[in-house]
Amino acid sequence: MTIGVIGGSGLYEMDGMTNVRTEKINTPFGDPSDEFIIGELDGIEMAFLPRHAKGHRILPSELNFRANIWAMKKLDVDRIISVSAVGSLKEEIEPGHAVIIDQFIDRTRGTRDNTFFGDGIVAHVAFADPVCSYLADVLHDATHEVGWTSHMGGTYVCMEGPLFSTRAESRLYRSWGAEVIGMTNLQEAKLAREAEICYATIALATDYDCWHEEDVTIDQILKIMASNVSNSKAVIKAAVPKIAMERTCACESALEHGIITNQAVIPDETKKKLDIIIGRYVN
Repeated sequence: MTIGVIGGSGLYEMDGMTNVRTEKINTPFGDPSDEFIIGELDGIEMAFLPRHAKGHRILPSELNFRANIWAMKKLDVDRIISVSAVGSLKEEIEPGHAVIIDQFIDRTRGTRDNTFFGDGIVAHVAFADPVCSYLADVLHDATHEVGWTSHMGGTYVCMEGPLFSTRAESRLYRSWGAEVIGMTNLQEAKLAREAEICYATIALATDYDCWHEEDVTIDQILKIMASNVSNSKAVIKAAVPKIAMERTCACESALEHGIITNQAVIPDETKKKLDIIIGRYVN
């Protein structure tokens, strides 16, 4: 079992990892966000990737989501824990709280690559429940173990960015019943599902967006982020030993009936590029 961690704003490495090395992964989709930090945490193989690169150099809309998830698959990652800073759309989700996401709404502009398919192969994968419920439960239990206030379940509005919402947009998302707003996790979740990797998010509330009337400032966000990052590391450390070695969730076989294209007409180049994704189903 190998567990991947995609760290968001402020989370660039994991404390407590041993036998640490860095590895650059080349992918057919270009370069991932950064080199992977690979090691062991309590005897479990871990692969850590700073989503926005070390030093936070990559915009949400510039992220190479396909390369990031393909590289995780190449490293034999079967579960991904995503850690992401978000704005809260609910009064009860206070800055400093965590939310274990269970749904998404897409408000990006449709320009982000969010599927491995195309180039001669078509696949449709179920995405009604976009996160792994088993992994989400483990993360939620771990938040209680470390004494971090968290909320189980919530809808994440994935906006384009990099600017924050207008007040009108923020109020609109609240009227939809969404819990948090961020800029990155939906594409990761889609690609992880196609790659048959379990995926769950620890959303770190840093502010109330702008529906709360006060403007969101970077200074406020950074103050909350420091404690959120410390808590998220504690949660990961608590959760990892409790994750079962064998997977029994539907994520493990999500693509089994998804490929529609006749194998005989799939281009060889596409088969080669996607071999680690489709190889168990396509000769």
